[in-house]
Amino acid sequence: MLGNMRRMEEIVIKKIIIGAVVLAVLGVLIIPKLGNKKPFAEPVADPVVEITQPGIRDISLATGLVGEVEPEDVVYVYPKAAGEVTEVKVKAGEIVEAGQLLCVVDTKQIESAKSSLDSAQLSLKQAQEELSRQSVLYSGGGISQQAYQQYQDSVKAAQIAYDSARTNYDNQVSYSQMKAPISGMVELCNIQVYDQVSQNDLLCVIAGQGAKVVSFSVTERIRNYLKEGDSIVVEKDGEPYEGQITEVSFMADSGTGLFKVKARLDDAVDETRLSTGSMVKLYVISEHADQVLTVPVDSVYYDGGLAYVYTCNMEELSLHKVQVEVGLYDSDWIEIKSGLTVDDYVLTTWGSELYEGTTVRIKGGQ
Repeated sequence: MLGNMRRMEEIVIKKIIIGAVVLAVLGVLIIPKLGNKKPFAEPVADPVVEITQPGIRDISLATGLVGEVEPEDVVYVYPKAAGEVTEVKVKAGEIVEAGQLLCVVDTKQIESAKSSLDSAQLSLKQAQEELSRQSVLYSGGGISQQAYQQYQDSVKAAQIAYDSARTNYDNQVSYSQMKAPISGMVELCNIQVYDQVSQNDLLCVIAGQGAKVVSFSVTERIRNYLKEGDSIVVEKDGEPYEGQITEVSFMADSGTGLFKVKARLDDAVDETRLSTGSMVKLYVISEHADQVLTVPVDSVYYDGGLAYVYTCNMEELSLHKVQVEVGLYDSDWIEIKSGLTVDDYVLTTWGSELYEGTTVRIKGGQ
């Protein structure tokens, strides 16, 4: 009995010792933490933002259009009389000089004109010879003044007939021999030997060796922004070319209601890249605002259809939401018609933590 009681006392003493050791260990772990009093959350720093002041500048809005390339000087060659093509002296792509023979057209009139010319020439020769003989008689008193005057009139009439026949023959020859009116490149040669042509058939197109021209059409609104001397940019296969407007029509096309505009490209344009008749893309100024108040286009945001910006009070470094009236804009700048002045400071960076009254820090210590 006594042995059992001793064993129970030993067990209780061991449990007490173990409990004390556990409490001591827990005390070592918990007490230092309780002594280190940290706050639940550190204070958040004011957001850093970028600002700018509105500036005065021009804003231009460009519109893309499609134009057609033409030579500055171009001649369309048509036959002056119907006939059969007997010779072709040129082909497309060749360079010709003014007066060079392009082709020959048998108008069936040259032989007749030549016969008339020969006949008129003979009549004139005979009239002149007869007048020469009668001059001798007239000098000797063999014929009257009236008779001699008749021989003189015959010579004048024969001369007139000859001049008329010569003109007709020369015309028929010119009708037959088609020559280049200007120097340049033959861009089209639409004829072959034995072709039957009329006065309505286009034979050749000759482009002068001057600059290239782009023709395009615009609405009345865009036309009002264009004037002679304005610069344009033309694109063909990704290659840009510069030019200047040379002509702005003030009469609308009856079919389209558009106004035709022409622009002359720089002389250095490669003709092989911008051939006559090719289509190009071009850009013209469709709207323009001179010396207006502007801010970066990303500074403006919209809420309920209204435009707003955030301005910064430089003394308090706080933000304020300001409604503005905007106007013309491009990819970088937007016109401010009202709501700001050049003395304001406008926020150009955004973040979810920014709102009316937010205190901020300026990037770079502005």
